[in-house]
Amino acid sequence: MVNRRRNGSRANGNTGRGGVKSQPQQQCKRSPKALREPAIFAKKSGCDSDTPHDKVTLAQARRGTPANRPARVYADGIFDLFHSGHARALMQAKNLFPNTQLIVGVCSDALTHRYKGYTVMTEDERYEALIHCRYVDEVVRDAPWTLTPEFLKKHRIDFVAHDDIPYTSAGSDDVYKHIKEAGMFVATQRTEGISTSDLITRIVRNYDVYVRRNLQRGYTARELNVGFIKEKKYRLQEQVDRMKETVRTVEEKSKHLVHRVEEKSHDLILKWEEKSREFIGNFLELFGPDKAWHMIQQRSGRVLQALSPYGSPHTSPSTSPTRGRSTSPSSHWHNLRFHSPPPEGASISSSEGDEEEKYAL
Repeated sequence: MVNRRRNGSRANGNTGRGGVKSQPQQQCKRSPKALREPAIFAKKSGCDSDTPHDKVTLAQARRGTPANRPARVYADGIFDLFHSGHARALMQAKNLFPNTQLIVGVCSDALTHRYKGYTVMTEDERYEALIHCRYVDEVVRDAPWTLTPEFLKKHRIDFVAHDDIPYTSAGSDDVYKHIKEAGMFVATQRTEGISTSDLITRIVRNYDVYVRRNLQRGYTARELNVGFIKEKKYRLQEQVDRMKETVRTVEEKSKHLVHRVEEKSHDLILKWEEKSREFIGNFLELFGPDKAWHMIQQRSGRVLQALSPYGSPHTSPSTSPTRGRSTSPSSHWHNLRFHSPPPEGASISSSEGDEEEKYAL
C-alpha cells in the first residue's frame, strides 16, 4: 500500500499530528476529501518546506519512511492524449514504496514541439489531465527536458521513475543515464498496445471515417480543414452508406420473415398430417368392415323388410335374393289373378280373361 493523502499541510511539510511519527501503514490511506480534490501545482521556487530533507536510500524507501518524510518520486513526460498507459505508469510509480509522494513533470508545448513534435492537446489541457489523476500528488508545469541536479534539489526529488528503455533525445543516447548512474532511477513497465503515437496513427489511418463522423455531428468543413469537393464527396458517401444500411436492414427483415413463414408452413404441414391421420382413422372406424356403418345398414334393412306389406311369407330373409326389397303393386295383382280361385259356375275363356284384364286395368 502507498500513501495517498494529499492536502495543504503535506505540501507545506507539516505533519498535521504535532510532529508525532506514525506507522507507514497508517499513511497508506487517502482521506475521502482528498480523493475529491485535484493534485496541487508545484511552486516555481520549488519545495519550500522547513522540514530537513535527508537523503533516503533505495533500501530505506522500500522498508518505509516516516510519515512526515515520504519518498518523493518524480515522473515526467508529455502525456498527450492522456490514456491508460500513462495512468498505469503513474500507478506503478506511486506504488514503488510504502510511503510515496508522486511528483509529475509535464513539458511545455514549446519544448515538446522542439524535441518531439506537435501535440494534440495544449500544455494547459495536459496539466489539467494530470492533476485529476488519482495517483498524482503534485504537478510541475514547464518541466525540463533533461533533469539537472539543481532541479532535483529544488523539488527535493529522491527517485526518478521511468521505463528502463534508453530514451534517445536532445543529442543524448539516454537522457536518464546520469540518473541511473547516481542510483536514483527506478524502472516501471510500459503498457503494450497503447500509446499516444498509436492513437494518432489510428486517427490518420481512418481519416475519412472521422471527417465524415464530425461532419455528421455538426462540424463545418472549414473547421475540419476540408475543401469543397471533399466535403461533397463525404456527403455523398454518407448517403450511399445510409442506402446500403437500409438495404441491409430490409434484407435482414426479409430473411426473418421467410424464416417465420417456413416455420409456420412446417407447423401447418405437421398439423395437416395429424388431422389427416385422425380423419382416416375415424373413417375406418365408421365405414370399415364390421364397423358401425355396416351394422346400421344391416339393422335398417331388417326394419324395412319387417315394415313392408308386400313381403313374401314363403321366402326366408336369409335365402331370398331380394331380401329387404318391397314388391310392386303390379306383381301383387298378378299373383292375385293367377292364384285366386275362380267364382263358382263361371267358365272363363282366354279371350274373356283378356277382356276382364283390360277392364280391370
